[in-house]
Amino acid sequence: MRILLSNKFYYRRGGDCIYSIELESLLKAAGHEVAFFAMDFPENLSSPWSKYWPREVAFSPKKPGAFIRAFMRPFGDSETVKKFTAMLDEFKPDVLHLNNIHTQLSPVLAEIARARGVKVVWTLHDYKLVCPAYTCYSHGEICEECIGGSKKPCSAKCCVKNKLGSIIAQKEAESWNCARLEKCVDKFVCPSAFMKAKMEQGGFDSSKLIALHNFIDEAKVASAFVEKEDCYCYVGRLSQEKGVRTLLKVAAQKSQTLYVLGTGPLSEELKAEFATCSQIKFMGHCDWNTCKAILLKSKFSVISSEWYENNPLSVIESLSLGTPVLGANIGGIPELIEPGVTGELFKSGDAEDLSKKVDTMFGNSYSYDAAALCKLYSRDNYLKQILDIYG
Repeated sequence: MRILLSNKFYYRRGGDCIYSIELESLLKAAGHEVAFFAMDFPENLSSPWSKYWPREVAFSPKKPGAFIRAFMRPFGDSETVKKFTAMLDEFKPDVLHLNNIHTQLSPVLAEIARARGVKVVWTLHDYKLVCPAYTCYSHGEICEECIGGSKKPCSAKCCVKNKLGSIIAQKEAESWNCARLEKCVDKFVCPSAFMKAKMEQGGFDSSKLIALHNFIDEAKVASAFVEKEDCYCYVGRLSQEKGVRTLLKVAAQKSQTLYVLGTGPLSEELKAEFATCSQIKFMGHCDWNTCKAILLKSKFSVISSEWYENNPLSVIESLSLGTPVLGANIGGIPELIEPGVTGELFKSGDAEDLSKKVDTMFGNSYSYDAAALCKLYSRDNYLKQILDIYG
């Protein structure tokens, strides 16, 4: 089978990029012919297909030409259309598999491919198709005002960076509405049942929606037994929607050590705020070997999100290593955790409930078959299911 993958970036920038690159590797290893379409970007991995990639766009008023190009890109600018069409002419894919393509690329890719009879599959890594701001989270709160209705609240509430960005996001959502997208996409892959429900709430046809959890590399989580220590950990971005401040306030009242792995916009602020708490260890950005070592020795990991987390790999990886998870009862997180068996759930944003559940996690022992979980989320299992979707 000839499969054309597309994601706005082609390096390990975030979850969408990692998924796309790992899927490319998985498909190639299974003997399929795979090409990749992305935006040209300095940090991208090398690719024989980069000659077709449209120029980088940046919303910078200091560069009028680039600014105009950036404004036009989400709606399908001539450069993207021309280069993508030329790539289709050469590669002739059976399937186009889209990932995170908004803003830096465009859903116009789906229209062009579908008009040629190419099957179009789209894995959704966020809520962009029902929420112009991607997250269903605005100014520190869950927000569903745009789901299934007008997109005007996005600009009215200034949900995306600034007023101009919010207006562009609103116009983009109005242009690429549910009816238009359903005409050119055969299947939408939702990494959680929760996301599938939100897409249905947004008016999308349930027959085009498939809930399929992401996959992991079993070799990555292979490990020997490690004695657990009196500690726990957080692995993720240090930002408001991740609920890190709520977690740290609780950790400051505990005696056990909390390892905080990751960086983000709140990094320096949180380090200063909790500088006197010796039991909180800020580790900054860590490579996988460091993350793995800390996860293995931790009694449990915590995912404290206060937004609709989709299908966090941090939960799957922790559980696959045999480390239970204390997760916020929000978004797709509850689908991954069986209370009393693989961890516990707490009310998102509720410091008191989180504190109680931290004590519960330290007081209980959790026993489950990590190997069975690895198989459930394995590359081979995912390959079979995604090929069924490709048809």
